[in-house]
Amino acid sequence: MNILFKKDTWQEIYFSLKNNKLRTFLTMIGVGWGMFLYVVLLGAAKGMENGFNKMFSGFATNSIFLWAQNTSIPFDGFPKGRKMDLHLSDIPYLTDKVNQIDYIAPNDSRGNFGTAGEQMSRNGKTATYTLNGSMPIANKISEKKLTFGRFLNDADINYNKNVVVIGEDVYKNLFDAPKNENPIGKSINIKGLFFNVIGVFRVKRNGPMESDKSVYIPLSTFNQMYNNGDKVGSFSIVSKPDADLEKVEDQVKTDLKSKYNVSPDDTNAFGSFNLGKEFKKLTGFLSGMQLLTIIVGGLTILAGVIAISNILLITVKERTKEIGIRRALGAKPSEVRNQILLESVVITLTSGISGFIFGMLILMFASAATQGQEAFPFYNPTVNYGNVFGAMSIMVILGLIIGLIPAQRAVRIRPIEALRSE
Repeated sequence: MNILFKKDTWQEIYFSLKNNKLRTFLTMIGVGWGMFLYVVLLGAAKGMENGFNKMFSGFATNSIFLWAQNTSIPFDGFPKGRKMDLHLSDIPYLTDKVNQIDYIAPNDSRGNFGTAGEQMSRNGKTATYTLNGSMPIANKISEKKLTFGRFLNDADINYNKNVVVIGEDVYKNLFDAPKNENPIGKSINIKGLFFNVIGVFRVKRNGPMESDKSVYIPLSTFNQMYNNGDKVGSFSIVSKPDADLEKVEDQVKTDLKSKYNVSPDDTNAFGSFNLGKEFKKLTGFLSGMQLLTIIVGGLTILAGVIAISNILLITVKERTKEIGIRRALGAKPSEVRNQILLESVVITLTSGISGFIFGMLILMFASAATQGQEAFPFYNPTVNYGNVFGAMSIMVILGLIIGLIPAQRAVRIRPIEALRSE
């Protein structure tokens, strides 16, 4: 009968472990702690990845934000310090020149990047907020979560409508939010003009590019208010999925310098922020964390498995007489070897499962504690069960391999020598 199905085998393992409770427990902690660290760190890394993906969901991460500045080098008869501008006519020019561009969303604002906001009022309530002139395509770059109504559409742009989409903070200040007042169709005063509210939005996280303390009106209406003609403050450029964003960024600047007679060496004429490049760094950091987790957890597990080998060596030495008696009674070397190997596997597997269970409990607690916290970059920390199963399998295999050391030592014990031991 196979050793695995012998009752005596499991009784011997039980009594062997029972007789060395403290030593066995301390040894199991090593492997269990390794598996615990592996599960918790891997789950935490995945939770951070999920958190950042959730934060950036609905946001075109393959984006470049471009704005005009001043020249820093005299060129072609133009002096240094010439003020540059972006124009709506630049959009077809750039999309024709740079075939890796998917689309461009123009935008202008009052209240961003150090500029003063606009005063807005309704029924005696007044406050200053950021005013954005935008187009419907902007919602593809950063999708707004609408709590009332809709975002801007093409008709709003084409007919220069006085319509506005307001942030949640604006709504709470100018309307009766506690009574859930419906603002759609009602007016607010912006710069002496009345605008009909068509929507209310909420951003996931307030920041320098988006805030609930802002409003959106059609870019055409914005340009009329400020006599801008076709000038705009910035472009949000979204590349095609497989494009090299750094090359797109460089090509866009090069083509604009050529169009507006700017020195090719002038690095100040047009400013930019490459979100795709920064997002790539972030995803690389998260991947590095997961790799580090696997290495740290693996080394800790290995240290624990080696500790199991040491404890079994001591156990074999203490059981020398017992092994000698078994050999004298006819036990085969393979039976003695398999007995020791099985003890190694039992300790390793029990430790690993215990560490896995405690690790999953910690992840469940962390998931519950961060539930609903939109601004915190941590969400749904999970582990890939394939990775855990793989780690557990490697752990058992290592346990078998390292268990061969005490097993071979037990086999080499000659019955007559073992019976003479004290």
